[in-house]
Amino acid sequence: MKHARITIASLLLAANAAQAHTHLESSIPSNGSKVAAPTAIELRFSGAARVTALTLQQTGVVARTLAPLPATAMKVVSVPVSGLAAGSYTVTWRVAGEDGHVMSGTFQFTVDPAAPAAAAPAPGKHAH
Repeated sequence: MKHARITIASLLLAANAAQAHTHLESSIPSNGSKVAAPTAIELRFSGAARVTALTLQQTGVVARTLAPLPATAMKVVSVPVSGLAAGSYTVTWRVAGEDGHVMSGTFQFTVDPAAPAAAAPAPGKHAH
């Protein structure tokens, strides 16, 4: 029984540590949104993170690396973009959290000239 308690306690500690890693809370444009061409891609993380890679790819077109990326860890990262034509886009990101853990992910949005401009996500809404 003592061994079982140690194992359960170890699993709970591991689960809490996994939840503590930095994650993407939201983005502008938000995942799945239809917006007018944005002038920047903004990523909001749960904790400070250093962006190590950020690309933007329109469907059927070669991905382009977005720059400049901040050299320091930040909770909110905004990178300028320009000249986005109508179509579907995928943003791929990779960050290193303050704990050294590397996280990555993607989100999609559609540029539609008739759509409203990208806006900040509503409180409680998260894009992953």
